[in-house]
Amino acid sequence: MKETFYITTPIYYPSGRFHIGTSYTTILVDSIKRYKKLRGYDTYMLTGTDEHGQKIENVAKANNESPKEYVDKMANEAKKLWKKLDIEYDDYIQTTEERHEKIVQKIFEKFLNQGDIYKGEYEGWYCEPCEAYFTQTQLVDNKCPDCGREVKKMKEEAYFFNMKKYADRLLKYYNEHPDFIKPKYRKDEMINNFIKPGLEDLCVTRTSFDWGIKVLSDPKHIIYVWLDALTNYITALGYMSDDETLFKKYWPADVHVVAKDIARFHLIYWPIFLMALDLPLPKTIYVHNFIVMKDGKMSKSKGNVIYPEPFIERYGLDAFKYSLLRELPYSQDGIFTPESFVERYNFDLCNDLSNLLNRTISMVNKYFDGVIEKYIDSDNEFTKELESFTLNQIDLFENKIDNFEIANALKEIWAIISKTNKYIDETEPWVLAKTDKKEELKSTMYHLVENLRKIAILIYPFMKDTSLKIFEQLGIKDEKLKTWDSIYKYNIIENIKVIEKGNPIFMRLNFDEEIAYIKSKM
Repeated sequence: MKETFYITTPIYYPSGRFHIGTSYTTILVDSIKRYKKLRGYDTYMLTGTDEHGQKIENVAKANNESPKEYVDKMANEAKKLWKKLDIEYDDYIQTTEERHEKIVQKIFEKFLNQGDIYKGEYEGWYCEPCEAYFTQTQLVDNKCPDCGREVKKMKEEAYFFNMKKYADRLLKYYNEHPDFIKPKYRKDEMINNFIKPGLEDLCVTRTSFDWGIKVLSDPKHIIYVWLDALTNYITALGYMSDDETLFKKYWPADVHVVAKDIARFHLIYWPIFLMALDLPLPKTIYVHNFIVMKDGKMSKSKGNVIYPEPFIERYGLDAFKYSLLRELPYSQDGIFTPESFVERYNFDLCNDLSNLLNRTISMVNKYFDGVIEKYIDSDNEFTKELESFTLNQIDLFENKIDNFEIANALKEIWAIISKTNKYIDETEPWVLAKTDKKEELKSTMYHLVENLRKIAILIYPFMKDTSLKIFEQLGIKDEKLKTWDSIYKYNIIENIKVIEKGNPIFMRLNFDEEIAYIKSKM
């Protein structure tokens, strides 16, 4: 039986088009899922839209639509984009679906009955865009500490979740499970900024608007968006439903991937809700940073918002995904610029990868009529070094991607590409071809093709189409030669015939023309 792997994105708030920053999380999660699937796991990926709350109600009204009409339209737009991005999700949940709403109501009543929720009166500061409450001390310059927008003073009857009851238990869990939060410094942020100062009980209902899930035992109350939204990770699997097959198979989640602006909800509130439900917590919650522009966060008012579609249409999906994933470091914001995109395309994709493939195909055809026969155990120091280096880099790649260091994982692949290009210069096949060292020349060609095969497997989770093009040009048709298990061996291919003339998989861009094009789309 295959080991399971359940990975989720946060469900997205349908407030408009997804720019490259909001698309990043889903591309990242899809890449991790593809990698795990390639490794033989039984994978399951969840995404969706968070569709309740006052902001949705207001936006729909401004558009002369009902809230349900608006959220369904936005969910369809999201699905169209995920199709363009070739996202292989297994389930898309809308929090307005009956399968979700019914279970959220059951969960609320369970919390109420076991004394985790109590009725009181809320008076404090509320940020409508973030759907979040704050105390006066949590505000920054009297504005929302998360988004910097204006907050409103609110006073209404409300139900509260007793967060204080679980604070010590949460701290203990943090300390006993070092892999629960990644990067690790996010744990310190939660402890120092929210838990140590005194964890406030969470307001979990509203009465000042209607668009939301009603409390069964007190219908004038609408369940607060974060208690509603966070539970999608288990309602989508059928938790508390008539069919809990998926829940029993995939829960607990192996990893939730979230952006830093919603870290607090996932690292504090969600674990406490699960503790109150007596359910196991996700094995890991990975919090990534933002992709920003030179002048800060993407903003329509700044005119610096970049959307995925123009990149995909002009440069192809793989180039866009590769560049986006390479730009975001593990523990800090990544800066995305038109210049950096074109440079990555020209240097990484065209000069390094495409050129390596073209040179190899050309030489194999020139020296051996396109045929690679079998592995030859060579004493050549450069060949031995290439084998050792490549296998070590594969190990480094696996360690990086298993720790969600995606940009660094891609760097390890490109180190193999660079080393293989260097191998050509070191072995000088054009010199060997003029001597009687035919076996050494055969070995050199073999290792070039073999390394390209390994590179095609390594890039598959991130650049599927490019990977398949490399296999096609190398003449590799046997599916066994495309598996992850085959990547650790050097004596596996034999009697393959490369394509007679391969087309470059990436063509060099005119720098100034492409910068002008990208800026015209901002």
